[in-house]
Amino acid sequence: MRSRTRLLAALALGLALTTTAASCSSSDDPKGGQSSSRPKADPTAPAAPGTLRVLASSELADMAPVLEEAREATGVTVRPTYAGTLDAVEQIASGRAEKEYDAVWLSSNDYLRLRPDTAGRITNETPVMTSPVALGVRPEVVTRLGWDPGKVTWSQLHQAVAAGKLTYGMTDPKRSNSGFSALVSVASGLSGAQSALTDQDVRKATPKLREFFAGQKLTSGSSGWLATSYARRADVDALVNYESVLLSTPGALTVIRPSDGVVTADYPLTLLTAASAGAKESAQRLTAYLRTPEAQRRITETTLRRPVVAGVEPSPRLDRGLRRELPFPGSRSVADGLLDAYDNTLRRPSRTVYVLDTSGSMGGERLTRLKEALAELTEDFRDREEVTLMPFGSTVKTGEVRAYTVDPKDPAKAREAIRADAGRLTASGGTAIYSSLTEAYRSLGASPRDTFTSIVLMTDGENTDGMKGGDFDAFFRDLPAGQRHTPVFPILFGDSDRVELEHIADLTGGKLFDATKGSLNGAFEEIRGYQ
Repeated sequence: MRSRTRLLAALALGLALTTTAASCSSSDDPKGGQSSSRPKADPTAPAAPGTLRVLASSELADMAPVLEEAREATGVTVRPTYAGTLDAVEQIASGRAEKEYDAVWLSSNDYLRLRPDTAGRITNETPVMTSPVALGVRPEVVTRLGWDPGKVTWSQLHQAVAAGKLTYGMTDPKRSNSGFSALVSVASGLSGAQSALTDQDVRKATPKLREFFAGQKLTSGSSGWLATSYARRADVDALVNYESVLLSTPGALTVIRPSDGVVTADYPLTLLTAASAGAKESAQRLTAYLRTPEAQRRITETTLRRPVVAGVEPSPRLDRGLRRELPFPGSRSVADGLLDAYDNTLRRPSRTVYVLDTSGSMGGERLTRLKEALAELTEDFRDREEVTLMPFGSTVKTGEVRAYTVDPKDPAKAREAIRADAGRLTASGGTAIYSSLTEAYRSLGASPRDTFTSIVLMTDGENTDGMKGGDFDAFFRDLPAGQRHTPVFPILFGDSDRVELEHIADLTGGKLFDATKGSLNGAFEEIRGYQ
């Protein structure tokens, strides 16, 4: 199986009283906001007494008010660095995590436990709260389908999708644990597995899984961006995510927890074995407080997650009915095989135009960095994916525009061609951002229904040539509705104009990625969760 996609940390955030800059992945970013790729914020700095350095799932930013109260009660301040679950696992396995953190706080340790190389590096897992995977459906769709929300099964969901009666959005399982948990839930439910998923179960369920994922119209590296995009898309009926996220999504959603079982996140605060004695004592004080009835009530009221302490009632907004807990895959090979199958077989293929600034200002080191980033990115292109390189200067350099499709029978061929053509890029001319974006939309045309389409814009300067911003706005608004569903993901790089690029992202439903504080490689890789 091809190597796992590198998962990128981005977005500086703070919790409790700190405003410490922390590298944050877009995975399950509750705000869906702008990202920066691996900013360096001196992570090796030792923690002050009473400070706990935590590698955390970014969805836990909603715990800020609870952690502030915990600081007042215990004197322990949480200093977080956010990352996707699978990225955090890689950091723990490699030993990098123990050099920078005292503890990890992920939505689940299920995948972590499949890695024997992490066993000696973690200790003292303390579940703090729970939230099951669920489906949030527009109420009118529930009525149209005639469903009783308390009795819907994964089989019924599959039948509705296969019949073209239900579409949905879901986060990328390789970047987001909510997406991974959803993938395991669907595979378990449709395979009829009575115990932990096996390779045979996945093979048995593959035809149904392929039909189910044909109904996925939105993909994302973060829950926040997914919810924002969902609000723009009247053609998407539902979202698959954690129950707590769905209940926090603006707009009315009927939350369905399939009656034949779900995977549940339990958010265990987990100490790293290498943590100092002081950090371990701080973690014990923190977890003891978080499991008090008072804190558990505050957690369920604030985050809409479920308490783990007996006698504490969940928020009134949470369904009290019991559901079967689906088992997690019993081996890493099954989990990795399921991820690989999703990427290369089950999900819709991607179709992306990379609009690349190769103006005169990109000469020298900047162009070298672009070539290196593209060469590294090629290893991550999925089977069946269509990739177009569209370099531009004063206009689109039409003689250098190339399109490639990754053939599952010979994926190396397209990857090698992309690397070779990227290596031949040269810098010349002005900067025609808007004219080039217009050509990208025209090249995509009326996109087929079975692909995820997107445009990635990398520029190191302001628009100087061709179409003006207002003209592009008018062009975009005149596009057919289906084409307006193609987002632009701009990358802030060099001397590019943040305001200009933020406007492009907002207009098209995309998201800005910041390579000025991190690496260009990181920005390209992070965008992969949205393609």
